[in-house]
Amino acid sequence: MSSTVVPDLRPETFTIPGPPSRPAAAPKRQPGPKGFRPDIEGLRAVAVLAVLAFHASVPGLAGGFVGVDVFFVISGYLITSLLVREAITTGRIRLGEFFSRRARRLLPSAALVLGAVALAGAWLTVPLRRTDLEFDVLAAALSVGNWRFVAQQTDYLAAGREHSPLLHFWSLAVEEQFYLGWAPLLAAIVFFAARAARRGRAVRSTVALVAGVMTVGSFGLSLYWTHSSVSLAYLGTPSRIWQFGIGALLALLPWHKLPGPRPLRVVCGWAGLLAIGWTAVAYDATTPYPGYAALVPTLATAAVILAGTPDRSGVTPVPATRYGVDRLLSARLPRAIGRLSYNLYLWHWPVLVLVEARFGALDWPVKVALTAAAALPAMAALHWIEQPLRRSHILSELPRRGLSLGLAAVVVPVVLALVVGTGTLRLLGPAAPVDTLGLPPGAADGTSLLAKTGAPLKGGPVVPDAAQARKDFPPDGECEVAPTAVSSPACLFGVTTSPDRIVLLGDSHAGQWFSPLLAIAAERQWALEELVKQGCPLPELTVTNPQLGRTYRECDSWRAAALTRLEQGPKPRLIVVSSLNRYTDDQQLLLTAWEKTLKPLRALGVPIVYLQDTPVPGTDIPACVSGHTEDPSACSFGRDQSQWPDPLAQAIAAGRLPGVQSVEVNSVICPGKERSCPAVLERILLYRDDAHLTNVAAVVLTPRLERLLTESGALPGRSTPGTDGWTQLLRDDFDGPAGSRPSAANWQYDLGTCYPGCPAAQWGTGEIETMTDSTANVRLDGKGALEIVPTLENGRWSSGRIESRRSDLAPPPGGVMRIEASIALPDVTGPAAAGYWPAFWTLGAGLRDGYTGWPAVGELDVMEHVNGRDTVFGTMHCGTLDGGPCQEPKGLGSGDQSCGDCRKSFHTYAVEVDFTAGAEQVRWYLDGRQFHRVTAAQLDPATWDKAVHHGLFLILNVAVGGNLPTVLGGAVTPATEPGHPMRVQYVAVSTKAAARS
Repeated sequence: MSSTVVPDLRPETFTIPGPPSRPAAAPKRQPGPKGFRPDIEGLRAVAVLAVLAFHASVPGLAGGFVGVDVFFVISGYLITSLLVREAITTGRIRLGEFFSRRARRLLPSAALVLGAVALAGAWLTVPLRRTDLEFDVLAAALSVGNWRFVAQQTDYLAAGREHSPLLHFWSLAVEEQFYLGWAPLLAAIVFFAARAARRGRAVRSTVALVAGVMTVGSFGLSLYWTHSSVSLAYLGTPSRIWQFGIGALLALLPWHKLPGPRPLRVVCGWAGLLAIGWTAVAYDATTPYPGYAALVPTLATAAVILAGTPDRSGVTPVPATRYGVDRLLSARLPRAIGRLSYNLYLWHWPVLVLVEARFGALDWPVKVALTAAAALPAMAALHWIEQPLRRSHILSELPRRGLSLGLAAVVVPVVLALVVGTGTLRLLGPAAPVDTLGLPPGAADGTSLLAKTGAPLKGGPVVPDAAQARKDFPPDGECEVAPTAVSSPACLFGVTTSPDRIVLLGDSHAGQWFSPLLAIAAERQWALEELVKQGCPLPELTVTNPQLGRTYRECDSWRAAALTRLEQGPKPRLIVVSSLNRYTDDQQLLLTAWEKTLKPLRALGVPIVYLQDTPVPGTDIPACVSGHTEDPSACSFGRDQSQWPDPLAQAIAAGRLPGVQSVEVNSVICPGKERSCPAVLERILLYRDDAHLTNVAAVVLTPRLERLLTESGALPGRSTPGTDGWTQLLRDDFDGPAGSRPSAANWQYDLGTCYPGCPAAQWGTGEIETMTDSTANVRLDGKGALEIVPTLENGRWSSGRIESRRSDLAPPPGGVMRIEASIALPDVTGPAAAGYWPAFWTLGAGLRDGYTGWPAVGELDVMEHVNGRDTVFGTMHCGTLDGGPCQEPKGLGSGDQSCGDCRKSFHTYAVEVDFTAGAEQVRWYLDGRQFHRVTAAQLDPATWDKAVHHGLFLILNVAVGGNLPTVLGGAVTPATEPGHPMRVQYVAVSTKAAARS
C-alpha cells in the first residue's frame, strides 16, 4: 500500500551521549581547555526538550527531531577531546579503560529499560506484536537496532506495523558503532605518531586529516541516500558519521587562535541556538532529511560549542561572552535537565508507545503528561544506577570490571527477550504456510464467503492464524517489483506457451489477486502475465514513496514501461487492473489520472476489467487478531474510513468509459450495512496487514471472481462437453462427504499385491505395498477431491489403486480421445519421499481377460512421478517384454519434465489418442503444453495396432517402492514418511469425431 501522504518514517528519536567526562558538581568552569563545559551540559537540555516535544506531538515543533543532530555533534566533540587529550598526555590510548568507562555509564541504564520493555510488552502488547518487540530487544541490546529498523522501514511488505517502543535505540546503536571504530582508529594513529618530535601536533594533524576525509565522504553518502532511501540515510551509521566528524574537528583544530573581536563569539553562539530553534519549528515530515537540511542544526550546534571555547589566552569564561549563550546554558536548570537527558531519553519513548499500544491513540496533552511522568524512572535510574556505577572505585579500578558489567548489561536483556519471545511463539503456534489445497471452496455467488456445499470451518482457530497471515503473500516470487525497480521481469505463469493470456496490472492491491487469476487462467489453458509494482499508483499520479522518502520517479518510469510493453507485445485476451484507491482524496484528479492510463489500454481493443479496491483497515489486523483469538469481532474496523469513494467505478457504471468493466467483492468481505467491516469472516482471516488481503482470502474468492469476470463478458466461460465438438464419455469430480468412497459406478478397486491369479507378483514392478479398499487409503476429502494415501502400520505399507469400470474408452474412427485429470502430487520430498510412486495411466481392455499380455496390449502413462522430485513424465509401453520397438521395459518416454510446484498445487495432466487418418499418434500434455508424442510411424503397424486400437481403462494409484524408484535412487527406507496423499480434483474422458472433409 502507498499513499500521497507520506507516513513519518523519520525515526522519532535521538541518541544522547553518555554523561560528561567529569562530574558536573562544580558551579563554575575551571580554567584551561581541559575544563568541564557546563554550557554543553545545558545544550543537551535544549536538544532533549525539542525532541520530547516532537515525540509528544506538541503543535509547532514538528522539526524537534533535529535534536539527534545536536547530540551527535556533542558526542563527536567530547569523545575526540577525551581521546586526543589522553594521547598527547600519555602517548597512548588505553582502549580497555575507554570502553570500560562507556560500558559503566551507558549500558546498565539501557539494560534496565530493555528489561522493563521486555516485561511490560508481555502485558501491554498482543502476542504477534510481542514477538516483534522481543526481536527489537535483542537488536537494541546488541547495538544493532538501527540496522534492524533500516530493514523494516525499507521493506514495503512490512508496512502498517506500529512503532517499536525501542525505535529510539537506533541512535544509541549508531554511537556505539562509531565508538567501536573511532577509538581504535585513533589508538592506531597515536601508536605510529608516538615517536614524533612534536607528538601533540602530529597526533592532532593526522587525526584532523582523517576526520576531515571521513566527514566529507560521509556527508556525500548522506546526500545520496537521502534521495535514494530515506530510512537508510536517517538510520544508517555511514550517513551519520559526518556529524560526529564535525564535533571531532571542533576538538582538533585550533579555533581558540582564530583572530577576531570577542563580541563575535556572542553573535556566533546566539545565532547557533536560534538556528537550532528555527529548525525545530520550520522542519517537518516533508523535509528531505538528513541531506542538506541537516547542515543547519549540525553547524548551529558547532557554533554554540565554538562560542564557549576558550580564547587565545585560555581563560574561561571569556569576558566578552558574559552575555553569551553559554551563560544561559550554564544555568542550574538547563544543566539539571542535561544531566537527566540520557535516562529521560531512554524512558520517555517506551512509555508513550506502550501506553498507546494498550489504550489507543493519545492526544498531545496526554503525551506531554506521560513524557513528564517518564522523568520519575529517569531520575531514579540516574541517582541509583548511573551515578553510583560511574563513581564506583571498585569498578573503575580495573577496566575488566567495567567491561564485565557492560557484558552483563547486554546478556541480561538478551536472555529475558529470548525467554519471553519463546513463550510467545509457543502461544502463537507454528507459522507454517497454509495448505491452500485444504481450504473449503468459496461461494461463487450469494452473500456467503464459503460455499454451503463445502465442508464448513466450524469452531477452532482462524485460517490463516495470525502468525501465518503475516507471511501469507501471493506466490509470485519477485514479480511484485520493489520501489527501486523501473521495469518488471518477464513474469509469465500457467500455460506459458499459450497464445492467450490474462494480464494483471497495477500495484500491490492488484498483486493480491495473483492466485485467483492464475487459477482462472490455468483452467482455460491460458497464461497469466503479472505487471505489478509496490506502492505505485496505476492512475497517472505523481506521489511520494515512504520507503524512498521522495518523489516516486521510479513509479512513473515503471508505469510508462508497462504500458509500452503491452502496446508492443502480443495482444492479451483480458487485462485486469486494480490499484489502491487512496493515493489522493481529490476525486476529479484521480479520475483524470485513471483516464490517462486507461487511454492507451483501451486502444488495444482488449477487454479491460477494473477490480475495485478492497477495504483498507488502517490497523495491523493479524496483530489485533492474535490478541483476540476468542472474539475476532473486536478487530472489526470502520466501513466509512476503510472504503473511500471510487470515481473510476462510478464513471464506468455511468458508461463514460466504453470497453472497461468494473467488478467488486466488497459486498461479500464487508457484508451488510453495518458501520464496520469484519477482520475475520466465516473463520477466514481476511487481511495480512493493515491493507492487503491474505492469499487464503483471495483463493477462497476465486469462484466468485471467475463468475464476475464471466458475467461481465470479459472472460469466456469454461468449455463444456458438446459445445465445441467434444462428447464426454466419463467425468468424476469426486464430490461427496469426507471419508467416503469414490463412486462405485465409476471405479473398482485392485486389491493385494497382484491381479487375480498373480500373473505378476508385486504388480510386476517390485512394489512393496498392499493395495486395499480401506478409506484410510482411498477416500474423498469432502472438498471435491479424491485422496490416495500410502500408510504404514506395523512395518507394512498399504496404499490404494482404483480402475475405471469402463474399459471401452476409445476414440471414434478418425477422431480423437482426450483423457485428463487435475492432480496435486504428494507433498513430500527428499529422504521422506524415497519410494513414492504416484501415477495416472491406462491399460488396454484386453488385459482384463486373464490379466496377461503386457506390454503388447499397450500402456499409456499419462503421469508418473517418483521420489518426490520436482519432475513428472509420460511414457508409452508396447511391443515385447525385453527390448523391441518400444524399448521395454523402459518404454517410449518423455524424460523428466520440470514442475516445481506440482507437489503444492493442482495441475492438469492429459493424453490424447488421435486416430486421424495417416497421422495417428498419442500426445502428452501438462497444463495444456504438449511435451511428448509417439506417432504410428515410429512403430510397425502390428505393434501400433495392438497398443492403441482398442478400448482402454484408467488407473489411479500411489505405489510404494518398486524398480523405477530404486533405479532413480529412491528405495524405501525408515525415513520414508507415510500419509502424504495424491489428490485428484477430477478425471474426464472426452472424444471428438473426425473432421469432415
